Amino acid sequence: MTTATDRPAPGAAPAPAPAPAPMRFGVSHAASSAFVPDGLRTYFEYRDLGVRDATAGRAVMHVIRARGDHQATGEWHRHAVQLQLVYVTRGWVRFEYEGVGEVRLEAGSCVHQPPGIRHREIEHSADLELIEIVLPAEFETTAA
Repeated sequence: MTTATDRPAPGAAPAPAPAPAPMRFGVSHAASSAFVPDGLRTYFEYRDLGVRDATAGRAVMHVIRARGDHQATGEWHRHAVQLQLVYVTRGWVRFEYEGVGEVRLEAGSCVHQPPGIRHREIEHSADLELIEIVLPAEFETTAA
């Protein structure tokens, strides 16, 4: 039950939001951070770059690489994110975006996927490796 003492007086400013946790310095070295096959897609391995911890969950950044002969399954989906960037460092990947069509990214290519855009991965090379940056670190992915 809400009482008069629980609410601000009429015309009063709302209470300020709590300050977000501070960000801290972070560094990740390849020699001390392994690739693991427990990310969003079973056909990739992920190497966390420590950004989630350094930013108190505001962002995540990882290196993603293809897992052997595993190939994309091509499901249409969306991510509830504020920002998603992909930069290909090796190999190639082919995506399809609603309203855009097919896009092939190669080493040196970068794509900004707008929040909520419906998309799917069609295929990738066996040597694919990319860097992905997403805000926030925790986000929902839904079939579309």
